[in-house]
Amino acid sequence: MSQRDSRPARPEYDDPAFFLQYAQMPRSRQGLAAAGEWAQFSRMFPPLTGRRVLDLGCGYGWHCRFAAEQGAAEVLGLDLSEKMLEKARSMGGEIQYRLCGIENYEYPEAAWDLVVSNLALHYVADLDRVFSLVRRTLAEEGVFLFNIEHPVFTAGVGQEWVYGSDGRPRYWPVDGYFQPGERSTHFLGCPVVKQHHTLTQILMGLRRAGFALDWVEEAQPPEEMKNLPGMEDEFRRPMMLLVRARKE
Repeated sequence: MSQRDSRPARPEYDDPAFFLQYAQMPRSRQGLAAAGEWAQFSRMFPPLTGRRVLDLGCGYGWHCRFAAEQGAAEVLGLDLSEKMLEKARSMGGEIQYRLCGIENYEYPEAAWDLVVSNLALHYVADLDRVFSLVRRTLAEEGVFLFNIEHPVFTAGVGQEWVYGSDGRPRYWPVDGYFQPGERSTHFLGCPVVKQHHTLTQILMGLRRAGFALDWVEEAQPPEEMKNLPGMEDEFRRPMMLLVRARKE
């Protein structure tokens, strides 16, 4: 397969106005330290010294650089956004980056020891196929570690709170939970299409693909981040699901 994927980059992430706003987000400016889920997610990584690491939907490459800093022997980051990859490359590191969709990568057999994906799999319609491909590309006892938007979040109506007359969030509405598929929403003022998957689909899909579940957590920001703008409401409903699975 060509080193350049034939499909166009995800348009919203390469839109200049959208990307400018994305670049101002705390996790874009400060990296993993500003990510509310990192305190939990970082503990789920296996030892990386001498390991081969594939990052699906790498974005700015924060997790790629973390893997390299932890002693990984080889790191490859894939993303559909050219702007994301330009930013990732500008930050340096002995890391390979490639413009390629998660569904389009060739997944060579037993090529990687860890496959990691952060906030990208909720854009994938056929998770079962990706799970099978990831299993194929993992070496024996390889680890698949990912952070996906929680089904409670993706089933949220418009993925937005219901607000009271005082302008404060009253509750998080959920509807159509058992109907997987496309969800149209807005992120940073841009229309975005995501895929809703139920908890059963995600976890049992891994089991059907031949993975053992090692670790499952629902992301909750640490108490020391509670006073950051907008963070207090993240303690009211789960936004992300963190999963570590092992190739059996």
